[in-house]
Amino acid sequence: MSESSAETVADLVASAASASAAGAAGSWRRATGIAGAALGVLAAGAAAGVAVERMTVGREVRRKARLALDAAGPYGTLRGTPGTAYADDGTELYYEVDEAEPDQGPEVSPRRRRLFGSKAPAPVTVVFCHGYCLSQDSWHFQRAALRGVVRTVYWDQRSHGRSGRGVAQTRDRVPVTIDQLGRDLKAVLDAAVPDGPVVLVGHSMGGMTVMALAAQYPELIRDRVAATAFVGSSSGRLGEVNFGLPVAGVNAVRRILPGVLRALGRQAELVEKGRRATADLFAGIIKRYSFAGGEVDPSVERFAERMIESTPIDVVAEFYPAFTDHDKTEALARFRDLPVLVLAGVQDLVTPSEHSEAIAGLLPDAELVLVPDAGHLVMLEHPEVVTDRLADLLTRAGAGPAGATVSGYGTTSSTSSARGR
Repeated sequence: MSESSAETVADLVASAASASAAGAAGSWRRATGIAGAALGVLAAGAAAGVAVERMTVGREVRRKARLALDAAGPYGTLRGTPGTAYADDGTELYYEVDEAEPDQGPEVSPRRRRLFGSKAPAPVTVVFCHGYCLSQDSWHFQRAALRGVVRTVYWDQRSHGRSGRGVAQTRDRVPVTIDQLGRDLKAVLDAAVPDGPVVLVGHSMGGMTVMALAAQYPELIRDRVAATAFVGSSSGRLGEVNFGLPVAGVNAVRRILPGVLRALGRQAELVEKGRRATADLFAGIIKRYSFAGGEVDPSVERFAERMIESTPIDVVAEFYPAFTDHDKTEALARFRDLPVLVLAGVQDLVTPSEHSEAIAGLLPDAELVLVPDAGHLVMLEHPEVVTDRLADLLTRAGAGPAGATVSGYGTTSSTSSARGR
């Protein structure tokens, strides 16, 4: 993006901030479209604006296209056995369990053979933690591949997906912290996986959640965690991310954004109307900050858009400050003796791949996989790469036989570089 474009976006955010300070109903109605556009980036996990191309197709045509994609795309339709865990503040945390198929001896299912060869994996539960403004459905492709192969748990972070709004936030006005999310994960483990080995997989904020779990419950990591995967995540210094903007744009947005968020969080209903009114602009922002390539299936793009736009603006505002405070570098030492996968898209503008390299640098035996043509939602953009590497991680953790990754299914030989254990 050019510097002039960044300055234009900064002006948009400033306009929203001015409207919030004025507080007049007319100003809010006029500003909600601007604010919805500016905060669309946040809903994609970023903290800056972006210039959007002019739309050349009629709004009604685009609306019908979105409806058609919603109907055609099967994404996010997989469901498991539901359950509810309760956080330490009483927040209801929704999770689903997919059980492994019984051991069939020599008659191994095709999916299991593809991922692990002829032997059945050892008993283990893989727990998937999603990112900011997403839901458990963001793991759709991995869920489809692992369904019936190993026991898996998918859960929605507080105030996301099917989980309840954070009680501490709505009742006591307590800020969200990454430490709180770590305790939430502990509650889900206690309810869904009370015993036995677990493999923890976290994308973006989900990876930070896993780190927070390790910081607060080191004995759980030592005694029960068999392996861990950090996908597009960070151990800290997120306040330094520039989100693909030049210095002028980043500085302007950082200066203005906290106040804008606080104000918009108090006007959630009006801002939601603004987001709906600027759906086309919102979709362009999501695409830029979620994906890198131009070959993404439009129905997958729409699937990501639906997840992100379903996150209420007050939740977006609520969670954002937690990322600036996040620093779990020391907690990474808890994973030093475990099989670890660190995977990221090289073109990720939200949690740049340098953050994954930093994680791998502190875990020298970790496998580092960088996917050149991938953005932040790498598990949706290149699901075969992520699934293949997860299968390899499960193999290294003893949940499958050695050398069982099947050639041709998510091979990274031509799309990524890896540093093995």
